[in-house]
Amino acid sequence: MKNMKLTPSLRSLTGELTIPGDKSISHRAVILGSLAEGTTKITNFLNGEDCLRTVAAFRLLGVEIGEEGSTLHIHSNGYSKFNEPTEPIYFGNSGTTARLMLGVLAGLPFFTVAHGDASLTKRPMDRVVVPLKEMGASFNGRNNGNYLPLAINGGELKGMQYTIPVKSAQVKSALLFAGLFADGITEIIEPAATRNHSENMLEAFGANITRQGNQININNGQLKATDVHVPGDISSAAFFIAAAAIVPESNVTLINVGLNETRTGIIDVLTDMGASITISNKQTVSGETIGDITIKHQNLRGTVIEGDIIPRLIDELPIIALIATQAEGKTVIRDAAELRLKETDRIDAVAAGLTQLGANIEPTEDGMIIHGANQLNGGFVSSYNDHRIAMMHAVASLIANDDVTIDDVSSVAISYPNFFRDLESICN
Repeated sequence: MKNMKLTPSLRSLTGELTIPGDKSISHRAVILGSLAEGTTKITNFLNGEDCLRTVAAFRLLGVEIGEEGSTLHIHSNGYSKFNEPTEPIYFGNSGTTARLMLGVLAGLPFFTVAHGDASLTKRPMDRVVVPLKEMGASFNGRNNGNYLPLAINGGELKGMQYTIPVKSAQVKSALLFAGLFADGITEIIEPAATRNHSENMLEAFGANITRQGNQININNGQLKATDVHVPGDISSAAFFIAAAAIVPESNVTLINVGLNETRTGIIDVLTDMGASITISNKQTVSGETIGDITIKHQNLRGTVIEGDIIPRLIDELPIIALIATQAEGKTVIRDAAELRLKETDRIDAVAAGLTQLGANIEPTEDGMIIHGANQLNGGFVSSYNDHRIAMMHAVASLIANDDVTIDDVSSVAISYPNFFRDLESICN
């Protein structure tokens, strides 16, 4: 456990930052680079704990992966040459690794055991296990195989048509990856558009995939290696976007951030709240749109966040809640019950932490109601071992009237190992 006391900066935030690689894309690049035949080079890979769990998983399957800073070189003979692992695969705290890898392990013709840390062991896996069982995979574990640890007997999958009952890119991706091994076509229909990094990258690796609206079809086939450049993670950039939006006289530019339209909900919401946001230098790299985001402090107003935009900003909702505490009027977040199934129950965690600091927040079953604007106080808050809650509290400390102590910030290494260094670098 590593607690941290943060003193209010009482300073504006100015300057430029280059944001670390996107966590979602880093996971998927390792997965597809390992499944593909040949050598894949991944640049700007996120060396966070979560993504390194995915790397470790494929090493146990016999894939050669070399690391040089934020560059990975993956040498693979294709998934047909994978080895049955001689030890259980450990996913740590990474829900993305767990759910996406279950789709892969379901298709491999051998036995594997997967487990995670105490937090991940409490997170439901049934949303991927149930459809993978329908495709022919065998899972054994607690509660009919719905929680880790899990024993998987993979192979001999059959393609199917499946309508995803929840708005989840992880479920969609797990089934797409399983479809690479299945006999016949796997047809996936999602209720609303979710992040499409898997589809973009599958196309880049030569998969037999087609898309029409919210329907995606994939057929089996061997992938071919390709190079991937990972853009900066907008979910990590969100903390600096928020900081500049709420700290007076701030002006911050974030360089080469991913601007995939399935991930830019935070920009749309902040624009609706009256924020000053400018996008420049847009370009497409490795199938993903990137650009520079400049945000200046400006008075904000409350808004309503609901419906189909929720999947486009689900990971940013904790920091958006903090922003809302500084906006005039009421902000309502609805349709976000998925927050209760993250690393912690993020609805209760956000409400408890920001209330402790003087905010006026009412948690609801599927979101929260935030009444602004409020002067935040100092105090002792819990991160709940959740990286996004810890970073949210760190940003809150910038505008508090006294010290904020976070009980444990070690979880920040999951997605942004140099977060506190970068935050300090723009405090002037």
